[in-house]
Amino acid sequence: MPVPSFPTLGFARAGGPPSPGPAPVGEDPPDSGERHRLTAVTGLAALSLDAMASVAYGPEAIVLVLAAAGAHGLGFTLPVTLAIAGLLAVLVASYRHVIAAFPDGGGSYAVAKTHLGAPTSLVAAASLVLDYVLNVAVAVTAGVAALTSAFPALYDDRLVLCLGVLALITAVNLRGIVESAKAFIVPTVVFVGSILVLIGVGLFRSAPVSTATADGHASVLADNATTVGALLLLKAFASGCSALTGVEALANAVPSFRVPRVKRAQRAEVALGAVLGVMLIGLSVLISRFHLQPVEGVTVLAQLADASFGHNWAFYVIQFATMILLALSANTSFGGLPVLLKLLARDNYLPHVFALKADRQVHRHGVLALAVVSAALLVFSGGDTNTLVPLFAIGVFVGFTIAQVGMVRHWRLERGRGWRGKALLNGFGGLLTGVSAVVVTATKFEEGAWLVVVALPLLVAAFVVVHRAYARIGERLGLGRVPETPHRDRSLVIVPVSSLSRLTSEALTAAASLGDEVRAVTVCYPDPEDRAQLHALERAWAEWDPGVPLVRLTSERRSLGRPIAAYVREAAAEPATRVTVLIPEAEPERLWQRLLQNQRGAVVAHAVRRETDAVICRLRFRLL
Repeated sequence: MPVPSFPTLGFARAGGPPSPGPAPVGEDPPDSGERHRLTAVTGLAALSLDAMASVAYGPEAIVLVLAAAGAHGLGFTLPVTLAIAGLLAVLVASYRHVIAAFPDGGGSYAVAKTHLGAPTSLVAAASLVLDYVLNVAVAVTAGVAALTSAFPALYDDRLVLCLGVLALITAVNLRGIVESAKAFIVPTVVFVGSILVLIGVGLFRSAPVSTATADGHASVLADNATTVGALLLLKAFASGCSALTGVEALANAVPSFRVPRVKRAQRAEVALGAVLGVMLIGLSVLISRFHLQPVEGVTVLAQLADASFGHNWAFYVIQFATMILLALSANTSFGGLPVLLKLLARDNYLPHVFALKADRQVHRHGVLALAVVSAALLVFSGGDTNTLVPLFAIGVFVGFTIAQVGMVRHWRLERGRGWRGKALLNGFGGLLTGVSAVVVTATKFEEGAWLVVVALPLLVAAFVVVHRAYARIGERLGLGRVPETPHRDRSLVIVPVSSLSRLTSEALTAAASLGDEVRAVTVCYPDPEDRAQLHALERAWAEWDPGVPLVRLTSERRSLGRPIAAYVREAAAEPATRVTVLIPEAEPERLWQRLLQNQRGAVVAHAVRRETDAVICRLRFRLL
């Protein structure tokens, strides 16, 4: 039985006037904030940086694996890349259908929830959450690593630089996803344009213009060349598939697009696939054309820029554009994860605070949670990319596989035109991504991938615990059932006092307005000084005669909250009586002056809340 949401408690949405009703199909109400949503172009800038930046390490991952087979192995770089490009085409076609079938976003989580059941959907969600968080940490550390490579003097400060970049990206996203898209359009255009120009110029070169970047660096090519077997090619394919991370981000964040959301998100998905495919294939062609060999301390992309342009200003443009985009590619997570967290919160698998929206259509709590966890990872790794890379990309392959299998079931149930071909395409894609997930996990298990294997079930278990907690809350509140008719009980208001002042008068006035009966209570201690103060208060009270009795509560120990809570508990035992505890508190004019207060009100409120079911009202008396 599904657990209902908690709108009446404010768990699922912020308070406010009731909704005026649904808008017409395909339209949004005038105040829906469409101007704060994405177009196809800004969607590419905000949500595809992860995928775009992957060309900086995807081809290199292939080359490094094939280098184990010597120069002969490097000859398979282009065939492996073409296989990855084919998988990219399958994924783009699949996620284009996912966007249309699940316009509320969520990607593999939404697919699995509908077609594969709740347990599988939670695995998909957990894998996406891990991938998004790790993407932020890897992207930031990789970008800073590129910076420290250019300026070695900054190497010791790399952790501070990582946290600074993370703070900058978080601040931009807190202003809204459209603002982040506008900020990242120029770096994205510069990077993509530079790579395409590099490929175009390189195709007209018969030999490298320069090899200055690689000169003096040791080659990582294996001396004892081995045969190129199926296992090596499979490992190269799985490593190169790291270039596909981020392809799912657009499907996860469909609600962030302007209407018509589905068409805009689909256009962005196709554009991403086309641009990414051209860059991957083009760079692999150049690797084969220039017979490039991987060397220590120099990226493959840097060697290609050197070979195409020479060691001049164009080379540095490529390097700086790569550095900036790698650092900013963390923005993909900030665009996709908050939407996923919103869906999980809506389904009662996460605290409902993640479903709340701030101004500019920002899921602020999701953005801040991602920033905090990513900062912890950066501190844990010391800003070192190599510590985090073994953990990366496993989650996204799990999500890919689940989404593909779910779409196979979707086509079988829908049985529309050409459903067999679509199901076959998704099934083939699911097989490829599933194999890749197994291979990547197995090959990187000892390097740190075991952490992901452990974290995945723990995160799923956390989702289940939250869901059960909401189920218990819903059962106790009787959500989904017609409640009893409201009735009026006798109202008793208890006001704790310690002296006579304007605050006391205001509190008793408010209490008389709230209840049928008002009682003031004060706590008495056995110390002579305290007894003298109590007698003085009782004499002053009798002279004042406010028409409210003053009840003395004796306490042998110097406890304030417990005696009041015990008295409230006794009063609540009276038949048909509702007890309200009104706690008067002075609110100073200056914020720092709150440090001068004795916090008696907070102590009383905590004790009454912990030990009774009484209503607690805290009366703020402003000292203006």
